[in-house]
Amino acid sequence: MSKILKVENLEEMINYQEGSVVSKILIGKKNGTVTLFSFDKGQVLSEHTAPFDAMVEILDGKAAITVSGTEYNLEKRDMLIMPADEPHALRADEKFKMLLTMIK
Repeated sequence: MSKILKVENLEEMINYQEGSVVSKILIGKKNGTVTLFSFDKGQVLSEHTAPFDAMVEILDGKAAITVSGTEYNLEKRDMLIMPADEPHALRADEKFKMLLTMIK
């Protein structure tokens, strides 16, 4: 039996919500996840670590991502790889959407 495949537009798969961070897991496996996020302007994720390497791709808007004390300003179509176990934080300088891929 074959699987039904569907083409999706990542930006349209998740909406902004005023004053909030919204997430939608697209793939959740033991070895990693792929998650869509939308951040309203001013929202933050405080500094934390993760046991996985992570790739962030900005789909819309602008974000400031700090990894091990260095701030990176990303905008639509930018990508950043964050190594496992390194402290990182995110700040929405304006509304933004991102795709986060984490792999063990």
